[in-house]
Amino acid sequence: MPYTADSRRYDTMTFKRCGESGLMLPTVSLGLWHNFGEVNVYENCRAIVLRAFDLGITHFDLANNYGPPPGSAERTFGRILKTDLAPYRDELVISTKAGYTMWPGPYGDWGSRKYLLASLDQSLKRLGIDYVDIFYSHRYDPETPLEETMGALEAAVRQGKALYAGISNYGPETTGNAAALLRDMGTPCLIHQMRYSLLDRRPEEGLLDVLGEKGIGGIAFTPLAQGLLTDRYLHDVPDDSRAADRYSFLSRGSVTEDLVGKMKALNRIAGERGQTLAQMALAWVLKDPRITSVLIGASRVEQVEQNVRALGNPGFTADELGRIDNVLGDTRITGVDSPEEMLS
Repeated sequence: MPYTADSRRYDTMTFKRCGESGLMLPTVSLGLWHNFGEVNVYENCRAIVLRAFDLGITHFDLANNYGPPPGSAERTFGRILKTDLAPYRDELVISTKAGYTMWPGPYGDWGSRKYLLASLDQSLKRLGIDYVDIFYSHRYDPETPLEETMGALEAAVRQGKALYAGISNYGPETTGNAAALLRDMGTPCLIHQMRYSLLDRRPEEGLLDVLGEKGIGGIAFTPLAQGLLTDRYLHDVPDDSRAADRYSFLSRGSVTEDLVGKMKALNRIAGERGQTLAQMALAWVLKDPRITSVLIGASRVEQVEQNVRALGNPGFTADELGRIDNVLGDTRITGVDSPEEMLS
């Protein structure tokens, strides 16, 4: 049956300006890091993406190596785009990245101009489109001059293969330096994608300040700590959860008795707010004005629907924030940023 988008898709989604740019992003975006590869059921992937769009999620985030196997998430999304979303292309913000290992040899990894631009060409072919809206350097490359990496992003924009340039997983100092270089080139850095959640607050150690100073939007990935900040692990590790999935980046060992106790305490606070734990965790990340959007992942349509409801109660009282901090103390789970880190 041909897909027709819900005419009410913009009625409830909130949009926020990305940094000092003219681009508005939905406060909830869909990331295809996991659950959209060849190992996953295509019809389920399609249902998740289309339901997300019907709920006003216009931003879909990919990378060259998302799958598994690498590249397959872009092919999956490209198929959905061709069969269902092509009439709505101008309503979509599609992003992709390059920076982690994609093919053998010295030209398929890190941040050289050769790798980034070749990877972007491959991504466009897999997606079946002429341009992406945002092209990211996926990680800082200490062995390549920053001028070369940023020059590749600028070239992608100048060539019409990307509309905006972004960076991901850069520290505060390199973010500031990268932003200065891009601005001098005439292609300001639009956005920084970072790991940020109640369980990983490293961006508060200088990065968010740099984003505010430079007028760069922030978008948080794994805001639910790969599912730990949901009700899935309040009692045990379900067989169909990420912690039980051999293709996942989360292990059973992450779900400790101490952590479960803290998640239960947070869940009680969320309940008092009329939210699930996941909804409160998303709202907590979005409370910072320097955060433009949160990237959610999903393995079921219902998860998208539930997560979008986080927008129903975005504010926090000082008492609630204090209680959340008291529960967590110094609990931190930094996780991994790539398949390579997981394997190592």
